[in-house]
Amino acid sequence: MFDRLLRQIGVCLDKSNLPYMIIGGQAVLLYGEPRLTKDIDITLGVGIEHLDRLLCAIEQIPLKPLPQDISTFVKQTIVLPALDESTGIRVDFIFSLTPYETQAIKKGNKVKILEHDICFASLEDLIIHKIFAGRPRDIEDVRVVMMKNPCIDIRYIEGWLKEFDSASDGKIFLETFQFLYNEVRKPRP
Repeated sequence: MFDRLLRQIGVCLDKSNLPYMIIGGQAVLLYGEPRLTKDIDITLGVGIEHLDRLLCAIEQIPLKPLPQDISTFVKQTIVLPALDESTGIRVDFIFSLTPYETQAIKKGNKVKILEHDICFASLEDLIIHKIFAGRPRDIEDVRVVMMKNPCIDIRYIEGWLKEFDSASDGKIFLETFQFLYNEVRKPRP
């Protein structure tokens, strides 16, 4: 069910020239362990001025935009939530043009799903996204992903988290990552 929808989304976004990467629970499934996820989160490498292009693309799937006033909602949240009515799966499209997101999309991991390459966040960028979100579920996802994948580019992760820390008020992204990394790497008795 998810594979078919991921493929349809990937095909439509590629045809529409909309750069993207799959993040969230679907990416955790790729790098971590199976877990229940009810949605698909997608970061787009374009700003909200490309909303009409996205709407034309998702119409082909078809996905139904959820907000009543789509334009106002997207301007306020930079997110377009949509629904695949045939499966009940929610898809959140997140607009972003930051240097970090642009670079992360280029670094994405292409995974063949039903004969089409789908762009997932790299392992390191998934960890960065999850640390940044910081909810208990996200922190647990980071633990699982790091336990399953001992070879990660620590310098890359720490470099971006250090930048995020310097741009935010009192955030402790780097400290959170370092704590989790040390916890996961600690020898078990």
